[in-house]
Amino acid sequence: MIRALAFEATEPSMGEPRPKDKIRSIAPAGYFAHDADDPTTSAALDISLVIPLRNESASLQLLIDECRAVLEDPRRDWTALGIPAGTEAPRYEIILVDDGSTDGSFSLLREIAAHDPAIRVFRLRRNLGKATALSVGFAQASGEAVVSLDADLQDDPHEIPRMLALLDSGYDLVSGWKRKRHDSLARVVASRVFNFVVRRSSGVELHDLNSGFKAYRRGVAQDIRIYGELHRFIPVIAAWKGYAVGEIEVAHRPRRFGRSRYGWGRAFRGMMDLVTVMFLTRFDARPAHFFSLPGAFLMSVGLVVLGYIAYLRFTYGEILGRHPLLAFGVLAVLAGLQLFTSGLLGEMLAAHSERDETSIVRERVN
Repeated sequence: MIRALAFEATEPSMGEPRPKDKIRSIAPAGYFAHDADDPTTSAALDISLVIPLRNESASLQLLIDECRAVLEDPRRDWTALGIPAGTEAPRYEIILVDDGSTDGSFSLLREIAAHDPAIRVFRLRRNLGKATALSVGFAQASGEAVVSLDADLQDDPHEIPRMLALLDSGYDLVSGWKRKRHDSLARVVASRVFNFVVRRSSGVELHDLNSGFKAYRRGVAQDIRIYGELHRFIPVIAAWKGYAVGEIEVAHRPRRFGRSRYGWGRAFRGMMDLVTVMFLTRFDARPAHFFSLPGAFLMSVGLVVLGYIAYLRFTYGEILGRHPLLAFGVLAVLAGLQLFTSGLLGEMLAAHSERDETSIVRERVN
């Protein structure tokens, strides 16, 4: 089942067959393209898998083997990448970002990568969160298509060609919808409540907004800046930027190793992050609108109170014991001013400050 929601009409450009003797490059807007005429371009990969992980040593070898089996199979439908059906497999890389694992995951990945140059491994200096791990992976990706998936084997790599086919139909981001989930009841309910609130608040009508299984055009993945726990809101941020966002139903498998880290606690933290996302998406270009109504209200109340105090002072020579009211008026004016300054500056600096993603990488392989 495919369900897609377009926020901006885009022109698909992935489907043309690829001449083998051409140098292939990335179009500036991130669309899939082939360009043999520009001597400054270098050969690009077809697809980059970005896999953030933390303490998933038990599943890593199985995951990598399964991804290889899919990506090296020429019988699958890779026409979305410009590869004629049944002729060859795509050129790929698998980027794994270790978010501070303590179970030997990085040592295992280093051993695997030593025998396979298509495996690229990055280790963060400490546990910095999934959003940071994804940002590092996106910054390093060189494939025309970028697919993110979790390392717990619940996302099925066999769904990748279907996701790329929908991406090729004119979308910039395709999110996987895990309609039939194999998780605990508490996690399922928490996820559905979270998705319902985000849908109603953002207007992005996707069923599984915080799914980690997504396909992007490379330019989109590298244009979306996320930090903290904003990875759950990637479709919302992409839609706000004018990208076409789609959804496709994908298989979801039971977790075989470890335990899930998602639950009500993260769902509630996600609700708090929703306020940040709504500010950044709806008021980023006009932040004063977000603060103007409460700020103007508080300042108006404060000025009225201070005006009344001034009237008492000039009429009766004293304020007649209205000192608490005077303090309230001053406080209301100051609070109104703060709504226009400290909160505005803090959010704008967090959203637009330049960051070097490579500075938080501790080690790298390949």
